Amino acid sequence: MYFPKLSGEFVFLSPVAPEDAALWAGWLNDLSVAVPLGDEAYLTYGLERAQQDVSEAVQRQDHIFTIVEKSSNRPIGRCLLFGVNLVDRCGMVGIFIGERDSRGKGYGQEAMRLLLDFGFNLLNLHNIMLGVFAFNERAIRSYQSLGFHEIGRRRETRWIGGKAYDAILMDMLEEEFRARYASVISAQ
Repeated sequence: MYFPKLSGEFVFLSPVAPEDAALWAGWLNDLSVAVPLGDEAYLTYGLERAQQDVSEAVQRQDHIFTIVEKSSNRPIGRCLLFGVNLVDRCGMVGIFIGERDSRGKGYGQEAMRLLLDFGFNLLNLHNIMLGVFAFNERAIRSYQSLGFHEIGRRRETRWIGGKAYDAILMDMLEEEFRARYASVISAQ
């Protein structure tokens, strides 16, 4: 069962539930999901490991959410805030749309906006960063359109099929988010 923690027009973010473990295992064994994420592509990730990860995330109360399509109440992906430092008010985000038929519809962008709203307005973060590989041009364009800025690049750090790709770091400051978006949280 999914509970809307943050809700947009097309998707909502729900706290992770035990039944998500099978979804995680399926999604993270799909190379179209795992390769852009990074090391997940090289892991053997079965149901038992997924169940353990979900259980630990729930126990730690991590900021991990299932992305749920509102019209069907179907889980389509996952997003998270991690490395949260409440003293320096910074953290990192990650996201993927695991269901192939839900990609390219703007769901990921809406989910990321909800996650940023959560980070800036509920956790009171000042800086949120992400990493993306240079071959993931669609994600880079999406992050730029959300307001992320490239802040650094580690050259030729990911090798896939004999070709080297850069890792790109991007970030957004809270005032950049506020200038671009009204808070979803305060509107609810």
